[in-house]
Amino acid sequence: MVDETALGRRSVPISALEHYAYCPRQAALIHVEAYFDSNVDTVRGDLAHAAVDRAGAGQDRRRYPVWRSLPVWSTGLGLHGICDVVEFGEHGPTPIEHKSGAYRPGGPADLQVAAQVLCLREMFDAEVPVGMVFSGRDRRRHDVVVDITLAALVVSTAAAVRQLLDLSAVPQSVHDTRCHRCSLRPGCIPEAPAHVAHSLFEPRTETAWEWDD
Repeated sequence: MVDETALGRRSVPISALEHYAYCPRQAALIHVEAYFDSNVDTVRGDLAHAAVDRAGAGQDRRRYPVWRSLPVWSTGLGLHGICDVVEFGEHGPTPIEHKSGAYRPGGPADLQVAAQVLCLREMFDAEVPVGMVFSGRDRRRHDVVVDITLAALVVSTAAAVRQLLDLSAVPQSVHDTRCHRCSLRPGCIPEAPAHVAHSLFEPRTETAWEWDD
């Protein structure tokens, strides 16, 4: 496989895949505009991640070696990120992504952990058939089988995010049910007309700072 990253292709953060899968505009606000805000859900997530954010090796209850906050990457796919936890069990490494809320099969978290699986496959030259999402809501691990279809979705989403970053583009807001719990709503302003919301992120000349009629 040609190493496109070495040829100048941008490496995409794995977290951006989850953001894009949830809402392309959210991904652009975070990764293009560097805008982020907190709400009760993001604070809850930060607290839930407190234990796994301490990088280093250890063991789980079954005495399998584990590594917390493990950096991973794929030069072949142009991806990089950090796994919350990687468990090195009988069948090789398994990434475990921690989420504070409920688990939604087929949701953005599946795409995120699938990207981690693909990185680990390349790094360790191992099969790594599944990743896991740990849900804080039900205190359970949920298997995510990374088959050909899900792997292809990772590749296509990474390409879409890469184009978004290369163009520094901010898509228009959709204003649907996804907006209700999004912490970026104050800066996104999904209720605003498209031309107004878009202009918020464009520089204006000194003479342009006047109230619109």
